[in-house]
Amino acid sequence: MKTCTKHLIVILIFTGFSVALFAKANQIDLEKKEDGWRLLVNGDALMVNGMNWDYFPIGTNYMYNIWEESDEFIKKALDYEMTLLKNMGVNAIRVYTGIQPRWIQHIYENYGIYTMLNHSFGRYGLTLDGEWVGNTEYSDPRVQQLLLEEVRQLSQDFKDTPGLLLYLLGNENNYGLFWGGAETEDIPLVDRQSTIRARHMYKLFNEAALSMKAIDSNHPIAICNGDLLFLDIIAEECQDVDIIGINVYRGMSFTDMFDRVENEYGKPILLTEFGSDAFNAITMEEAQREQAIYNVANWKEIYENTAGLGKAGNSLGGFTFQFSDGWWKYGQTIDLDVHNTNASWENGGYKFDHIPGKNNMNEEWFGICAKGPTDEMGFYPLYPRAAYYALKKAHKLNPYAEGITLESIKQHFENIDIEEAYNKANE
Repeated sequence: MKTCTKHLIVILIFTGFSVALFAKANQIDLEKKEDGWRLLVNGDALMVNGMNWDYFPIGTNYMYNIWEESDEFIKKALDYEMTLLKNMGVNAIRVYTGIQPRWIQHIYENYGIYTMLNHSFGRYGLTLDGEWVGNTEYSDPRVQQLLLEEVRQLSQDFKDTPGLLLYLLGNENNYGLFWGGAETEDIPLVDRQSTIRARHMYKLFNEAALSMKAIDSNHPIAICNGDLLFLDIIAEECQDVDIIGINVYRGMSFTDMFDRVENEYGKPILLTEFGSDAFNAITMEEAQREQAIYNVANWKEIYENTAGLGKAGNSLGGFTFQFSDGWWKYGQTIDLDVHNTNASWENGGYKFDHIPGKNNMNEEWFGICAKGPTDEMGFYPLYPRAAYYALKKAHKLNPYAEGITLESIKQHFENIDIEEAYNKANE
């Protein structure tokens, strides 16, 4: 009896190890046909209904790292937030490096949500020869060596991770060529003095993509650009990058973005940030309806530009910015327990609260969910806004389904009732 028990234990242990050893990463491919680009997961086209996701309790800032918490804490936090995301129809999240492979696998296996793993690629500075350098100079051989070593190691560590969708390099690093701060400000688009620095940076992006592919050929490599600034240089220097990720805030419409990328670069687009804040800088009140209206309009265009519908055909999906409010975004290190209403930059595309010459974009109010107080354990509740319920309906559409047309997409989005979503959020 004891011998049988021992054999049973050995079999169970071996079986457990076998499951761990033979759990495979998904096969992720890009397919280009005459009618456009598709992202394929195990051979099937996937529309990326993504979300920028993080975990920052009120009172913390970018120094906080959930992945350093206990397994019990992480599992409880993920169970709460990933359940909300899954219910919303989100199938992918954008997460910065720091997460371990096992949590990417956990999120995928328990909630069916993929992860786009984001390496900042020197966006917020780096350490060289033991000293912190706040503004990255991509022509510096030391920078090149450091960043290439980091992304090679990233590929090695994550290449076999179930649930990994793709790698993303950077976060609008082109804007970082103009200033050294991390806080969002107005973009000096007329300043082209940084063209030489930009060329060095995009060359390094391309070299990084090649280096990563040599290690992991199973996951696409995307770069994250701030709108289309330097698209001409990207087209010249980033031919080995698979996808252009774009952080774009143009208001209700992306205007000519999809067509320009198709005509000038020819690569597929994955929107890495877009959306609207939920605060009216004129009335100084929460703006749930407006946030929902802008997000729904953005997603309509994302779906319309997928392959097979007769438009640009280069849209793979996007990642709404963002899941919950970031109370630390204004000031970064001060007033961490204050939900600031200070607008930090101006954008005329958001007409509901724009006055020419005045800031109207509130960095701490971009959450699809409002954030509640932190309890003694470090957890916090989330309160879905109208945009949550509106996008839940939006994401029920599969643009690759048989019979989908531009007209049926139009009808789908016209049937989304913003007032109903608002009432649901405020029950």
